[in-house]
Amino acid sequence: MKRLTALLCGCLLSAQALAADKVEVMLDWFINPDHGPLIIAQQKGFFAAQGLEVSLVEPADPSMPPKLVAAGKTDMAVSYQPQLHLQVDQGLPLTRVGTLVATPLNSLVVLKDGPINSIADLKGKKVGFSVSGFEDALLSAMLNKHGLKADDIELINVNWSLSPSVISGQVDAVIGAFRNFELNQMDIEGHPGRAFFVEEEGVPAYDELILVVNKAKQDDPRWARFMTALEQATQYIINHPDAAWGSFVSYKPNELNTELNRRAWGDTLTRFALRPAALDTGRYQRFGAFMQAQGLTKANPAVDTYAITP
Repeated sequence: MKRLTALLCGCLLSAQALAADKVEVMLDWFINPDHGPLIIAQQKGFFAAQGLEVSLVEPADPSMPPKLVAAGKTDMAVSYQPQLHLQVDQGLPLTRVGTLVATPLNSLVVLKDGPINSIADLKGKKVGFSVSGFEDALLSAMLNKHGLKADDIELINVNWSLSPSVISGQVDAVIGAFRNFELNQMDIEGHPGRAFFVEEEGVPAYDELILVVNKAKQDDPRWARFMTALEQATQYIINHPDAAWGSFVSYKPNELNTELNRRAWGDTLTRFALRPAALDTGRYQRFGAFMQAQGLTKANPAVDTYAITP
């Protein structure tokens, strides 16, 4: 009887050891090359090797994932560093635990063969945007560097129709265009574009895509294992870009295997965070100061109150 009890206990412990910890990740948008390390970690078994059962969820409303994390409705969300500063300032209990894309992707885009050769040429021109607030602040900083003010241009909300609005001539430029997507889309459609990079035009460098969790759960041991798997996936992508592309598109072949995604994949590889868990506190503090100076946030709190290395 004792041997039977011991055997049953041993089987129960083995089953518990084999049971993976579940992590639900809400993406910021539909799956695209920006999410490369997440998809590769899933497809190559890096998450599973860390004892994690990860589900990747595409949101119906891209603005909701961080809010759902803050409300305890999901475990983790793909978000943006600028958005984190805004939402922490609004009181949302969010903590950054990792980075997906470690450089800005945001840019100001114009037609390559158009009349805009420098930001100074935007005086009296129309500039399209999708998200008010942060993009306005980016544009304002870029204009200031070239002796212009917001009043010198006409802002037009083009919703998410960034490339088409430039190609059609509805606007002369757009802010908020991702350099790895909009430029490729414009080239594919036969209207090449030119990008002015925000980090070269008066805006401090920042992490584009980050991973956030609820502040109350920031010490959960799952996050360190998650970042280990993500780092392995990123290393695999860098070492085997073509094979990684094959693994990426195999996740949803009918949706992901497109010319735009293929081009964007190549342009995004060098921007993935090689050390996803690593945190540059000085960089976050500097960007927080920029957000405050632009009037987007009321304060610039200590970085360790909203960002950690798990």
